[in-house]
Amino acid sequence: MKKPKWVVQKEQDKKAEANLTVWLFGLHAVRDALMNPGREKLRLMVTPNAQAKLEEAIAAAGITPEVVDPRKFKPPLDQGSVHQGAVLEVKPLNWGRLEDVCIGDAAPRVMLLDRVTDPHNVGAILRSAEVLGASAVIGTRHHSAPETGALAKTASGALERQPYLRVRNLADAIRALQDMGYLVLGLDGEAELSIETAVEGKRDRPVALVLGAEGPGLREKTRETVDALVRIDAEGAFGSLNVSNAAAIALYASRRNA
Repeated sequence: MKKPKWVVQKEQDKKAEANLTVWLFGLHAVRDALMNPGREKLRLMVTPNAQAKLEEAIAAAGITPEVVDPRKFKPPLDQGSVHQGAVLEVKPLNWGRLEDVCIGDAAPRVMLLDRVTDPHNVGAILRSAEVLGASAVIGTRHHSAPETGALAKTASGALERQPYLRVRNLADAIRALQDMGYLVLGLDGEAELSIETAVEGKRDRPVALVLGAEGPGLREKTRETVDALVRIDAEGAFGSLNVSNAAAIALYASRRNA
């Protein structure tokens, strides 16, 4: 019997995911990946200078690097990538299920991204999430930034330590978090409630903050699913914030000890 199209697609997606690798680049991103025991490392290419700078990390990872003359160093990266003489091929990280990373803290904070596709923005959000103590950053498998070298470099090492999950359906993830006791707030510049007002008296609860792409903002389905729409309280009138800046401010505004 012929398999349904959705079954075939699911099998193809699973096979493609199993074969997927990522090229990380830059001394900082490569060093942190080498030092991460949870990262599956496949191939390391370095110039002699980069090898010397990464000596301890290379030894800790137990990987044998390919040392290449700088004049012949042509890694499989986009032109313009600032690799600093170090690239590392890896398997994407597997952080497990939503429940694995969103339960455990007394009052965790997580961030959900609705169609935020720019790897530099997502990298910056991961960095802020690590600094400000978020339990996870959650995007979607489609229409969100995948794990890439550019994302890792912008994250400045946070990608190796900050859970970054990509789920099939954002609305389903929101409902799952609500079932886990989360207060789910969607950021909208036109909302009546400020973040501080929405979490007043509820800072002991887990909070999830949902951010949309710059321009389109949150999708209608997302707006309907969250518990409330909130804005960043600001002085004066000005243009909208970059999504990574908005993420950091929102996370800070919702912190438990405010």
